[in-house]
Amino acid sequence: MDPLTRRKFLLASAGAGGVAAIAASGFGLAELLATARGDHEADADDGTDKLVLVTLYGGNDGLNTVIPYADPAYHSARPELAYAPEKVLHLDDSLGLNPVLTGLKRCWDSRQLAVVLGVGYPRPDRSHFRSMDIWQTGSPEAPVPTGWVGRWLDGTNANAEAAVSFEPALPPLLVGETRVGACVAVGGLQLPRGVDAELVAALGRLQDGESELQVRAAESYQDFLRVNELVEQAANSPAPPEVAELPPLPATATGGASSLAAQLALVSRCVEAGVPTRVYSVSLGGFDTHANERVGQEWLLKQLDEALSAFLDRMAKTKAGRRVTVAVYSEFGRRVRANASDGTDHGTAGPLLVMGPGIAGGFYGEQPSLTDLDDGDLKATTDFRDVFGTLLGSVLRADPAQYLNGYQAKLLPLVRGRM
Repeated sequence: MDPLTRRKFLLASAGAGGVAAIAASGFGLAELLATARGDHEADADDGTDKLVLVTLYGGNDGLNTVIPYADPAYHSARPELAYAPEKVLHLDDSLGLNPVLTGLKRCWDSRQLAVVLGVGYPRPDRSHFRSMDIWQTGSPEAPVPTGWVGRWLDGTNANAEAAVSFEPALPPLLVGETRVGACVAVGGLQLPRGVDAELVAALGRLQDGESELQVRAAESYQDFLRVNELVEQAANSPAPPEVAELPPLPATATGGASSLAAQLALVSRCVEAGVPTRVYSVSLGGFDTHANERVGQEWLLKQLDEALSAFLDRMAKTKAGRRVTVAVYSEFGRRVRANASDGTDHGTAGPLLVMGPGIAGGFYGEQPSLTDLDDGDLKATTDFRDVFGTLLGSVLRADPAQYLNGYQAKLLPLVRGRM
């Protein structure tokens, strides 16, 4: 089957949703950079706020992230995993950060880190896949095919560059019914076996009489070929004067080419270049710590801390960067009691972190009890939709109920001067 015939077959059999996914996965930095103002004298600030969503895949242990170090129940439930009070980075007289989170502690001290306590949802599900689906779709009651950011794309008739993922695959978070966000590979162009650039170029050639969806798919193949070159261009794009003398954000880290540091490096380039993206999705995986948790989680949290603190330091240097808000979440926390393998099993509620120059730092919500449990798990005290609803309203300036399936969010004063 020749390439052009193959494309027609794929398009005919995929349906609209499949075509949208193909177009999104092939979206290149060409379109992003083409929309950049490149006006560093004007600080590339288009006057809009940006939201960076950081997903910690695997279920991060919230009790060893924001640590209830003064609670005797914490120490008795996990004697081998609990941190001694003197090791914890104290935030107040009862809660503190994991010892490796030194950058986030500095962010807390400057009142730019908000810790939302006990975040979860009704009738928690301990399946990684179902729980992450709930968080990304904003629908704990029943499965839905769209993400809450995707529904925002639908409702605003936004272009694909309005929401961009630098993860290896497009997350459900950015998928709407009629619109879909973009997915840009950090590591550049990596074609599967049996596919070469010539074949992709043939798939991208336009034909007379093709439908709008077919044209979109063809153009996405053209963009796909330019990804590798354009990623390099983005990484080497001129920095604005405010950050020109700063050391560059790391392009790689121990997590590899698609590490959180590498993803945030691309976010920083886009923000500084004035790309009109409103929502960025990045991620760090590996938090399913059933065994030997202390070493594994500390290694991951150190990556998180270094990547986020470097990113926030850079964002604070420009007007556009100071309009960036970062939210960090995981699909669930871990059980209160440690297991027999020096780890923790799937749990429920956990802390959610919101940070940035415009954030009103401090604690929000109530720390769940470690003794009044639900089958050994924490009882959520804050609905995650209250946090996402706040971000929709204060950062994206949208009606939270419209994009959270009618849920009436209890808005939190997380962003200065917005609520």
